[in-house]
Amino acid sequence: MPVVRDLRLLLRARDFRRLLYVRLLSQGSDGVYQIALASYVVFSPEKQTSASAIASAMAVLLLPYSLVGPFAGVLLDRWRRRQVFVHGNVLRALLAAATAVLITVHAPDRLFYAAALCVTAVNRFVLAGLSAALPRVVDTERLVLANSLCPTAGTLAATLGAALAFGVRFTVSDSDAAVVLLGALLYLCAALTALTMAPALLGPDRPPVLPRLGTVLADTARGLLAAVRYLGEPRRREAVWALTAMTCMRFCYGALLVLLLMLCRYGLSTTPQEGLRLLGLVLAVSGTGFFAAAVLTPWSAGRLGAGRWIAVCAGSAALLLPALGLPFATVPLLMAAFMLGLVTQGAKIATDTIVQASVEDRFRGRIFSLYDVLFNVAFVGAAGVAALMLPPDGRSALLVILVASLYGVVAMAMGRCEWRWHSANGGVSRETPPHR
Repeated sequence: MPVVRDLRLLLRARDFRRLLYVRLLSQGSDGVYQIALASYVVFSPEKQTSASAIASAMAVLLLPYSLVGPFAGVLLDRWRRRQVFVHGNVLRALLAAATAVLITVHAPDRLFYAAALCVTAVNRFVLAGLSAALPRVVDTERLVLANSLCPTAGTLAATLGAALAFGVRFTVSDSDAAVVLLGALLYLCAALTALTMAPALLGPDRPPVLPRLGTVLADTARGLLAAVRYLGEPRRREAVWALTAMTCMRFCYGALLVLLLMLCRYGLSTTPQEGLRLLGLVLAVSGTGFFAAAVLTPWSAGRLGAGRWIAVCAGSAALLLPALGLPFATVPLLMAAFMLGLVTQGAKIATDTIVQASVEDRFRGRIFSLYDVLFNVAFVGAAGVAALMLPPDGRSALLVILVASLYGVVAMAMGRCEWRWHSANGGVSRETPPHR
């Protein structure tokens, strides 16, 4: 099969494998760390968590570091991306260790959130750098497959990291601090792996620059304006619509995540430990959906086009979500988790491919940083909306119906835009590279 052949060629490339290892270790560490945070914030027996508390935690952790996103883009277009992976993961290891200490001594929540915020701020540089560096180790012909493999493998690594965190939590040590320390160790392993790559391998082409703070601020403003103007060019229109569609789907995912957490904590369990186990099962099933997306997306996007595949993913969610979500029962919930993993990751792979294929290397860092800001603002906004609508047990038919309707709007909008673009270009997609 062509996909199997291309996958073998990708995995034979030494530089691609090393970048993939850095991603796997970095996102596996994220999975461990995030489960420790969720366990401490949502499932601690001494805490009476509400949807508004979850939304507030998301806002504290995500909104401030969204401001780092534009700086990450400008600096990623200046700094050696390999050095970002080395120093960023070392810093995250130290900050995670500090978080473990704060949990152990029962420090005030503001200190805990400050430490967690610092970890996620550094994470923005690492993830944006991984996406921006991928075209440096993969040829254009196999970019779709690489976008299918790398982000999905990273998500699966995060899922496995979450599973490892659950395993440690339930069998080795009933301590969130111990799980956080495990995450710190994995961050350190990611930094050591990045050291195996040549400093200049991942770009950018310009030599690394360490500008003064005033210069960075001015360049950031100019760089963002230049990136927005760049996206405003007619040739980038499909990238803009793909980013808009993915932002809406991220909003849907954020709202459903808060609903899921409340169901696991109160609606479908009687104790925090039972709820945490149910959450682990849901995440495992969702991870299989991400894997299915990695298998289906190269074939589907190669034949339908990346934009049409986004429309198919959103339309599938619009049709299936009410049937699976409205019963508010465990088995349909697990089926919905699989479906959401599949459509969310499938759409993200397609969006990454459109953006990477239509954006020049000198702009990629800034564009992907803007991409991340859109993601986080949509996610936190969705959590706030869900907090206003959800009852204490998480059972809200109205929220499920509204989210399904938004998925439907995304599907129709992307389908209509793709039809216009393909009609104007003789049925040939302009941004999506061919896949054999």
